[in-house]
Amino acid sequence: MQAVLFDRYGPPDVLGVGSAPEPHAGPGEVRITVRTSGVSPVDLALRAGESPSRASLALPHIPGVDAAGVVDETGEGVEGVEGVAVGDEVFGAVDVARLGGASAHLAVLAFWAVKPAALSWEEAGAAGTSVETATRALDLLGVREGADTTLLIDGATGGVGSVAVQLAVARGARVVGTGRPGSEEFLSGLGATHLPYGPGLPERVRALGISRVDRALDVAGAGSLDELIGLTDGPRSVVTLADFTGPGRGVRLSLGRFGGQPDGCHGLAVAADLAARGLFRVPVQAVFPAARAAEAHAAAGTGPRRGKTVLDLTTLAPGL
Repeated sequence: MQAVLFDRYGPPDVLGVGSAPEPHAGPGEVRITVRTSGVSPVDLALRAGESPSRASLALPHIPGVDAAGVVDETGEGVEGVEGVAVGDEVFGAVDVARLGGASAHLAVLAFWAVKPAALSWEEAGAAGTSVETATRALDLLGVREGADTTLLIDGATGGVGSVAVQLAVARGARVVGTGRPGSEEFLSGLGATHLPYGPGLPERVRALGISRVDRALDVAGAGSLDELIGLTDGPRSVVTLADFTGPGRGVRLSLGRFGGQPDGCHGLAVAADLAARGLFRVPVQAVFPAARAAEAHAAAGTGPRRGKTVLDLTTLAPGL
């Protein structure tokens, strides 16, 4: 099969299109003919050789952890049990242990949900790990339906942050999200109150007339933990996705552990249902064909971000 891959570490231009062995679905997995695949921070770090997982990576490597497409093979125990069959349109992510494989003609998903018609292929291909990561963080914070919760998300305009805003709003939370100048309308459209990004969060929160912040989610990793702790009831009311100094401050660090049914499926199923009802979308910043994967990685690595960068892989699959 054809795939986007790299055979050495380095800048985006190490990426190219080449031949790779076809993967096959194992027990509890599905294989899809890939339509789209999101570009995630883990893909950038692995390609650059900057990830701690580099030691276990075999080259050439196919990047990509998120994908959407049409099921063409099911593993043992899937069809008729997991509610998916050959020919179904799905979206999801690979097993974390594989470190990639989604940016190809064929990819194996370890967790997935049926793609609703309301979710475009571009949105679906970018959704998997963003939904899983955001869902886990909100669960850790105890942001529950029916609770009167004010949540501050620091770094609300990126791939994970924009998804977390919508999932929190769907649970009934009042969401305040930080963003750079010019992102006011973007965040408002997701259901969040815009807060200027950067140091001095307590003063800007008070200027909005907000008397309390119950929970805080740090997506940006920009050194705001002490301010977020001060704004809430303490470190147990804060979760970070990006600041590895968090545990030393008593803040929980959630890196996301996708690949385990049914947790990932649960989060994706919720997002799919919300999308079908017009209450959820995946902001997509740019879409590139497979032949321009290097440009896609370059774009995903520069800010400011408003959603995900996506690869259109239909050119690798003639006949789609």
